[in-house]
Amino acid sequence: MTGPGHVEPGGAPLVGQLPGGATLVKVSVGPMDNNAYLLSADGDSVLIDAANDDERLLALIGDAPVSTIVTTHRHGDHIQALADVAEATGARLVAGHPDLESIERDAGVSGVTGVWDGDTVPLGETSLEVVGLVGHTPGSITLVYAPAGGPVHLFTGDSLFPGGPGKTWRAADFTSLMDDIEAKLFDRFGDDTVVHPGHGDDTTLGVERPQLDAWRARGW
Repeated sequence: MTGPGHVEPGGAPLVGQLPGGATLVKVSVGPMDNNAYLLSADGDSVLIDAANDDERLLALIGDAPVSTIVTTHRHGDHIQALADVAEATGARLVAGHPDLESIERDAGVSGVTGVWDGDTVPLGETSLEVVGLVGHTPGSITLVYAPAGGPVHLFTGDSLFPGGPGKTWRAADFTSLMDDIEAKLFDRFGDDTVVHPGHGDDTTLGVERPQLDAWRARGW
């Protein structure tokens, strides 16, 4: 059964219009069904996670100017196409401060700008807010697109999915991630907020909110 925002691995991209005049293109790339997102507004574009399949991503971008490529976290399945797409586009590279060195080393790139809570990524005449979420990795980030009139759109990488938080390997990391997603996402944004995760289908905070206590209880 598929949910909202579903894309097939290797399949056609999904194109949609967001409030505020932005266009969102979602595509699944690579053997781990990674989502890559191209968010465009005012003649500018931001690519979120150049995860794999550089040729497909560059074909998706076409002649559109890409000012920034954001990497949501340091895991290898999210950075396979980063070097090639960065070279082809000349885009500025952005990632969470704690994951920066790992991304530069493993992706073979340099000059990545580190960001964290309260920083912004320009997108045309607007910007995307950065939210740091510690747990899946030390430097995982979420991007917030908050157009006037809403709803808010969150690009959460592997920190929040339909049905639960991202994978953690220690109890302390799970607690940290749950604390962060509750305080920085669920406590702040409304139920109509759309979640665009790093793999799989979309969801909303309203759908997931009733499950928070259950996630805490199960520990994953």
